[in-house]
Amino acid sequence: QLASTDKPRPQAILLRDAALLELLYSCGLRASETTSLTLAGYLPTVGVVRVLGKGSRERLVPFGEPARRAIETYLNDARPTLVPEASSVANLLVSRSGKPLPRQRVWEIVKKHAAYAGLPHTYPHKLRHSFATHLLTGGADLRVVQELLGHADISTTQIYTHLDQPRLKQVHAQHHPRA
Repeated sequence: QLASTDKPRPQAILLRDAALLELLYSCGLRASETTSLTLAGYLPTVGVVRVLGKGSRERLVPFGEPARRAIETYLNDARPTLVPEASSVANLLVSRSGKPLPRQRVWEIVKKHAAYAGLPHTYPHKLRHSFATHLLTGGADLRVVQELLGHADISTTQIYTHLDQPRLKQVHAQHHPRA
C-alpha cells in the first residue's frame, strides 16, 4: 500500500511510484540509474532493463513478475496522463509534469512511502542493499551479485557477505573438506 498524499493526478503518481519502488528493489538499482532508464531500455519480452551505471558501463538486469506488472500498469495507465503526446521524453519514469524524474525526487518518494509503511531510515540505497543481501542469503554467487549491481571490483560487493556470517559458516562447514 502506497501513501496517497499527492494532489495532481494522484493515481498516476502512485502507479509511477510503485514502478519506481519495484525497480529499485527487484533490480538493485541506484537512484540515478532509475532516473536514466529509457523506454527503449525496458525489455519486457526478455525480462530485463538496460541500465547505464557508473562509469557509463551498461548492463542488463533481470526483473521479476511483480516489477513487470507494476511497470506495465504504469506505462499503460499512468505515463500517458503524465507525458504530453507531442513530448519526446524517452525516460521510463517521469515527473508529474512529464519531464525526466530528478534523482532527488527518487529519494523523496522512497522516504515518503517508507514513512507511510512505518519503515524509518529508508532510502533508495537501502533497497539496493536489501536486494544484494537477499540474493546472497538465498544462495546467489557473489560474482553474479557483483554483475547485477554493476560493481567494477568484487571487493565492493564483498561488503554484503559479512551480513550473513552464519550462512557462510554453514556453507563452509557443509562443503569444505577440512571444515
